[in-house]
This record gives sequence, C-alpha cells and structure tokens, in this order.
Amino acid sequence: MSPRSTPRRIARRIALSACACALVGGAAQARDMLGVWNDWGAFRDPAVPRCYAIAMALPQPGSHRPSQPYTTVATWPKRGIRGELHIHLSRPLAAGSPVALIIGSAKFALKPGGIDAWAMDGRMDAAIIAAMRSGSEMTVLAKGSDGHTMRDAYRLAGAASAMDAASLGCANA
Repeated sequence: MSPRSTPRRIARRIALSACACALVGGAAQARDMLGVWNDWGAFRDPAVPRCYAIAMALPQPGSHRPSQPYTTVATWPKRGIRGELHIHLSRPLAAGSPVALIIGSAKFALKPGGIDAWAMDGRMDAAIIAAMRSGSEMTVLAKGSDGHTMRDAYRLAGAASAMDAASLGCANA
C-alpha cells in the first residue's frame, strides 16, 4: 500500500466525498474530486458550474450533533463569486444568537441564518480566507436553539491547498 493510500487517507476521502454529496444532493457522479489535503477536499461541480473546498468539523466525543457541521469556500464563476465562505453548523441557532468564528487571534462575527452562517461581505470573506491560510485551527461558536453552546472546530492543515485547487478547478468555467 502506498503512503498516498493509507487506510486513514482512504477513510478521509470517503468521508469528504459523502459530505460533498450530502452538501449538494443529487448524484455523486455530478461532482469531480480535485484532491484531498489532510482534512480538506476540493470538488468541481461542472453542471452548475462551481468549485469548492470543504472540511467536516472535528468529532466531539460525547456531544450530540443533529447535523454534520462542515465549512466550504466556494467559487461560482457565472455569478462572479470567488472565495465565498459558508459554514453549516451542528445544530440550528437560537433566535438572535451571534455566530463567532475564531482563527488564532482573529475573531469574526458571521451572518447567521437558521443552521448556517456566512461572512458579512466579500471583504470579510477575504479576511477569513487569509486567516485560514496562516492559521492552524478555526472554531465556530454559537448558541443552539436547544440552549446548548455549539463549538465546531476545524484543523486548517490542507485548507490553503484545497482552496487553491477549487479556485483553479473553475478557472476556465
């Protein structure tokens, strides 16, 4: 077995593929895997077209997650959107709950929406992506509709490579 196909890497690719399919629904063959780097994968959906980097939040033993949390950074060429952050939370938000994204010493207040959160605007997207490129971990904090605090954490190793692959994957779309 080559170092590129260790059981851990294979499991990670399967998990990322499953997450990518669940993220957008539909047939799995509609998406092309561009690559996997650590906990991050990059995919192209030529039918839309769009490309995105995606990672699932780290497991939290002993906590109940009604939804699988994940983060994407997407490019939508026909919409003129590049580097759009989307975070799917582990549970629906409490009404009026703020959503905080922490990367190193940087803290961002995200725009909440049900069970999702986004950067407030393109400038914030760019600042978050810059922080992701230089950070080692990011954490999303919010209060769930069940009254419990959500803490969804992500390792950032591989994020820059996945974001670059996603951007390049839609460069000619």
